[in-house]
Amino acid sequence: MMGKDYYQILGVSKGAADDEIKKAYRKLALKYHPDKNKTAGAEEKFKEVAEAYEVLSDKKKRDIYDKYGEDGLKGGVGQGNSTNNYSYTFHGDPRATFAQFFGSSNPFGNMFGNSGGSMFDDEMDFDDGFIRMSHGPPGMGAFRSQSFNVHGSPMGRTKEKVQDAAIEHDLYVSLEDIMRGCTKKMKISRRVLQADGTSRKEDKVLTINVKPGWKAGTKITFQKEGDQGMNKIPADIVFIIRDKPHPVFKREGNDIRYTTSISLKQVSNIN
Repeated sequence: MMGKDYYQILGVSKGAADDEIKKAYRKLALKYHPDKNKTAGAEEKFKEVAEAYEVLSDKKKRDIYDKYGEDGLKGGVGQGNSTNNYSYTFHGDPRATFAQFFGSSNPFGNMFGNSGGSMFDDEMDFDDGFIRMSHGPPGMGAFRSQSFNVHGSPMGRTKEKVQDAAIEHDLYVSLEDIMRGCTKKMKISRRVLQADGTSRKEDKVLTINVKPGWKAGTKITFQKEGDQGMNKIPADIVFIIRDKPHPVFKREGNDIRYTTSISLKQVSNIN
């Protein structure tokens, strides 16, 4: 398999179940979160873990990755097979992945206060989306336990989140760009969840690497780039390749057609 080994990044086997993948991401995301881990390389590891989770937690992406590797998933191979109508690009914002998974961009602050500290020695165990903490005065050992959900609220489970419907945009590309390949940068506006539970509007530029020969109708999906909210999964943003009208040529399948009118005399002179 060429490219990144997402299974190795998460520390799971290729046949890992969805629950194992979620548990691995939960553990590693909290371990390498830049707000808590200041060691060299932690932030890059935090990003790698987010990308690995987004691929392996999505059945379609995982199936393509298992068959064709990172290159096939990201459109580098697959001309003439089932992957040429799909291309995945990681959005590049691991904090957004973290906020969507935990329901907050900073669950540490909710549990321990803004300073991230506590008046107790704490032992934390992460299981099924819950943080189980044993508390005790420093040096005295634990004397009580309490369970928090991933939002930092004591007890109780959060209701199942539902993802918003995908948001589709047509992306018109000239025949010249389709022939050579090109890079398109598309700016989107979305609501981004803040640590205090509020949201604010944010502009973001998404980069699309158009491969030579992509057919009209090819879909490029940016996973969960829609509006963020406490009780929902953001929508996927999908760009659909469309042929920009050309003054002379028209694409039909893999062919370029040129239509013109000629006289009978010109026809007789062809031979």
